[in-house]
Amino acid sequence: MKTTVEIADDLLDQAKRIAQEEGTTLRALVEEGLRHSLEGRHERHRPFKLRKVTYGSGGLQPDLGDRGWERLRELAFEERGA
Repeated sequence: MKTTVEIADDLLDQAKRIAQEEGTTLRALVEEGLRHSLEGRHERHRPFKLRKVTYGSGGLQPDLGDRGWERLRELAFEERGA
C-alpha cells in the first residue's frame, strides 16, 4: 500500500544514510522501525498479571486453617502492639 508521510528532513537524511550503509531500502528500514514501535506499545499496554507465589508448604499452618480472618489478623500484628 502506498501512503504519504511527512518526515523531518534531518531524520529522513539519517534514515537514508543508514539504509544505504546497511544495504537495505528506506522502505524496509521504515517498516522495521514502525513494527518495533508498535510492538513496544502493545507490551506497555498489556494488563498486569500477578503471578502466583507460595512459600513453604503453600498454605496456612495446620493449626490456623479453621481460624477466621479476625484471628489471623491478630496473630499477624500481635508483635506490633496492634
